[in-house]
Amino acid sequence: MERQKPSLTIRRRLAAPPATVFAAWTDGQKLAQWWTPHDCEMIDANVDVRVGGGFRIRFKEPGQDGEIHDVSGTYDAVETDRKLSFSWQWITMPERVSHVTVTLAPDANGAATILVLHHEQFADQAARDGHEGGWNSTLDKLETFCASIT
Repeated sequence: MERQKPSLTIRRRLAAPPATVFAAWTDGQKLAQWWTPHDCEMIDANVDVRVGGGFRIRFKEPGQDGEIHDVSGTYDAVETDRKLSFSWQWITMPERVSHVTVTLAPDANGAATILVLHHEQFADQAARDGHEGGWNSTLDKLETFCASIT
């Protein structure tokens, strides 16, 4: 019997409608303004948001000798203003492919969005734990970005 791989689920309420949040994930210029954890610096964000399309995001850790991170993936589901689903692969660890699903739903009054990010198929618990911190800090930036444009 195959052991179950670790996964991570994060829920957020964002003060913007689903269309605004979806655009933040799918427009490369908007994505480049928020998608990095902590105090990292965005290098570039390229997205081709369609089933079978891909993305590649590169960012740099703070400091003169900051490590460069390079992640890419392929979209397997795109439902406008509702859902994105994609593979997740670090260039430095091509053998470690995991999967991310982001769902968006309007809150009760329709002015805000309930975002659920589910990242699954981590190689181990350490990878899961590292991504938890990264995703939470990145989603903090998304929250700030969405609030600034609505």
